[in-house]
Amino acid sequence: MLETSHSTLEIIDISIDASSIVHILQKSGTLLQRLKLVSTDGQTREGSLLLETLKSSCPNIIYLNISDVGFSTQFLELIGNLQKLQFLTLWPLQCINSIPEEELRYFCLNSCIDILLNNCYAPLKTLLIHRLDNEIKAKALIEICIRKRSLNYVGVISRYMNLDNNIKKEVEEYVALVPFIDISI
Repeated sequence: MLETSHSTLEIIDISIDASSIVHILQKSGTLLQRLKLVSTDGQTREGSLLLETLKSSCPNIIYLNISDVGFSTQFLELIGNLQKLQFLTLWPLQCINSIPEEELRYFCLNSCIDILLNNCYAPLKTLLIHRLDNEIKAKALIEICIRKRSLNYVGVISRYMNLDNNIKKEVEEYVALVPFIDISI
């Protein structure tokens, strides 16, 4: 295996096995600032190992584009710990059933983006999400905008932005809502 560290790492594959990239992540450590991990055909294998490695070894991530690691308490902890995170792209993360009942219990990221945003203390500038379709998610966006004062753009797949016009106007007082495809990082 190549012994190197990276400030940028992009892996797009049919399936991602976290155990095969943990060493690279650990070696890159605090140098790693941009990370893109996209599994095109299913959930990332050993996602828990991936999340733990990122949390313990890579605190300086500024750009994170991640798919299919599963929404969990561990995922929330990672996002909460990435204090320099400015750009976050979340592809639909898989539902998992391993979260203790008193915490979340069987949620998909799309259905609880509000929980993620309420636990995010990073200075996000841009957030790309799949869906913005109810008042709870809109209120969470407003809250993070007020709390962090850094979020400038939220990209949403246009057909999944189904907000009442009054709620949409309220959100747009705090952050620009733009079509997902119009944002490039």
